[in-house]
Amino acid sequence: MKRIAPLLATAAALALTLSACGGSPDSGGTPDEAGASALQKVKDAGVLTVGTEGTYRPFSYNEGSELTGYDVEVIKAVGEKMGVEVKFQQTQWDAIFAGLDAGRFDVIANQVAINPEREAKYLFSEPYTVSTGVIVTKSDNTDITSFESLKGKKTAQSLTSNYYETAKAAGATVEPVEGWAQAVTLLKQGRVDATVNDKLTFLDAQKTHPDDSIKIAAEAEDKTDSAVALRKDATDLQEAINTALDSLRADGELAKISEKYFGEDVSK
Repeated sequence: MKRIAPLLATAAALALTLSACGGSPDSGGTPDEAGASALQKVKDAGVLTVGTEGTYRPFSYNEGSELTGYDVEVIKAVGEKMGVEVKFQQTQWDAIFAGLDAGRFDVIANQVAINPEREAKYLFSEPYTVSTGVIVTKSDNTDITSFESLKGKKTAQSLTSNYYETAKAAGATVEPVEGWAQAVTLLKQGRVDATVNDKLTFLDAQKTHPDDSIKIAAEAEDKTDSAVALRKDATDLQEAINTALDSLRADGELAKISEKYFGEDVSK
């Protein structure tokens, strides 16, 4: 599921933000206090510190003792272009923005979707992932060809997913499930007509376990862009990351990483 839930303005996050502004020893300091920009600090340290979950397959997860995944490989490639080492701090999703506010890491690379609420508080790099919502049906289904055709049909959806609301709004009857695997099981058993999910989830599943009994029956027009998130004062670091992403896109490296995990280029 894409990381598109609204930000939570908790008291703890506010306290951490105020602490960072006050220049506490643990905050990493602000550009004014240190006399150096965000980019200069990274260059001086020779390290770009990245906040990520490490539990969000296929984007950021642990393979044995090694942290890997699409987002992990992308930000490592960015660091290489910038000439700095990349170090990761694994953080639970609910605390990841508070960690950025507090200066525990320089950026977040964890499928952070760009939305107006987040743009009001943070900077974003150029997107390195672009995705859409899709309707998945059995391969022999000919009744469902659009979101409008979900009306009166039965779909399997996680109640915490944004696609639950999408299916309901389209007029579908929703069968609650815990996630993708359960939804596909019900679909293949014929107990539901479809499931609405993120295209990346479908591509990842097909890449890992190819299944010609299911297909994408329709794709939404609206796209979700995910990017590296930075603090508002890190404009020069944002520019450096964008330059690195442009280079990775131009030399085909972004497409190569994308195809490794999803079987197609989802970076544009």
